[in-house]
Amino acid sequence: MTAPTTAPGRGRWIEHWDPEDEGFWEREGRRVARRNLALSVVSEHIGFSVWSMFSVLALFMGPEYGIDPAGKFFLVAVASLVGAALRVPYGFAVARFGGRNWTVISAAMLLAPTTALLVVMEPGTSYTTFMLVAVLTGVGGANFASSMTNINSFYPLRLKGWALGVNAGGGNIGVAVVQLAGLLTIAVAGAAQPRLLLAAYLPLIVAATVLSARYMDNLGPVRNDTGAAREAARDRHTWIMSLLYIGTFGSFIGYSFAFGLVLQNQFGRTPLQAASLTFIGPLLGSLIRPVGGRLADRLGGARVTLWNFGAMAGAVGIVVAASVRESPALFIAGFVVLFVLTGLGNGSTFKMIPGIFQAQARATGLTGEAAAVRARRLSGASMALIGAVGGFGGVGINMALRQSFLTSGTGTGAFAVFLGYYAVCAAVTWAVYLRRGVGRAGGGAGGAGDGGGRARAAAAGKEEARAAYVGV
Repeated sequence: MTAPTTAPGRGRWIEHWDPEDEGFWEREGRRVARRNLALSVVSEHIGFSVWSMFSVLALFMGPEYGIDPAGKFFLVAVASLVGAALRVPYGFAVARFGGRNWTVISAAMLLAPTTALLVVMEPGTSYTTFMLVAVLTGVGGANFASSMTNINSFYPLRLKGWALGVNAGGGNIGVAVVQLAGLLTIAVAGAAQPRLLLAAYLPLIVAATVLSARYMDNLGPVRNDTGAAREAARDRHTWIMSLLYIGTFGSFIGYSFAFGLVLQNQFGRTPLQAASLTFIGPLLGSLIRPVGGRLADRLGGARVTLWNFGAMAGAVGIVVAASVRESPALFIAGFVVLFVLTGLGNGSTFKMIPGIFQAQARATGLTGEAAAVRARRLSGASMALIGAVGGFGGVGINMALRQSFLTSGTGTGAFAVFLGYYAVCAAVTWAVYLRRGVGRAGGGAGGAGDGGGRARAAAAGKEEARAAYVGV
């Protein structure tokens, strides 16, 4: 096989890329993929920090800002909503503009919300102005979709769980880092100096933009593949996995945004006390995400995901009990465990996606590079949609908590609803991907328009497809 080639004058376009070929991978592919992964993590990390900025700034917003707890929950919900919605065009932008090119553009766009916050972050600013800036911070959350779609194309199937886990975990940890930075700012300069936190991020955004432009690559084989988006949207597994990803990533980002507000408003913690605790959950959840991907590589994504949802239901049960008993120690302990489980689940669910489409490709009779190419293009497109829908879970969590606080003054009712959702996710994971006969169900999941040949091929490869689905 030939080595990766960069077309002259194309802005670092690699026109040949075959990560499933072990010789190619060991000779050239691994080095190029790791470089792009490292720089993708940097930009995505800062994007998550900007996206979750209002969850930290809410701790700086004392009574002089004139915003009640419900208003603060709504601000972080708006940021979550916009970030989730923008994930769809961001994910498809990789095929249109190239992974490197879009990383440069999306990193540079983080300057807009950060600069806007630097200007408006003071008492007396209207709530409408804060709402508009919350909309701008959504661009940080959208970076996830383009980053994951891009990195998915660089790695072979056997390493996708680890690579996607590292990429997403490195990005997710941006939530914990900005919360730690907020804690440091409050401890050193006081809660009246939020602009110090914002000013620190401007040079980091510039550095990420320059490094991406200088050292990342575009992959020619994924260019202008708009048909993949339509196929992925027609595939039922895209929407099933979206349901599951709401439960894992939606929980992670929703709880990350809401944890400090709950501590302040339900358990009476000061801004400094809340800030000293809020970073722990997102930090552990981010660090554990690659472990979830690695476990899924070894044990099967569906198995790990099923066990994880069962454990999440148990953890949120502890949170409900702590909320009813008004026990802050038990509440924090349960919440930290819940964060760890969301991270594990994030890794295992995203590992399932390329495995599902690989199994589908084999069920149609494709083998070797042809199967890998089909799986790569459809899983990349599917990730954009799944990442977007999962992000909406963060909106749901914050809106549910807002309503619970308006109704009863606590988050107990919302947490009870979340427990029920995790039970549903566990049942769906078992029913679709683990029960007997799953190969037959999976083999026919490719959507309309495949024809009778597809059905015959799926029937012929039923046992192989079943084994592949169980191991996704």
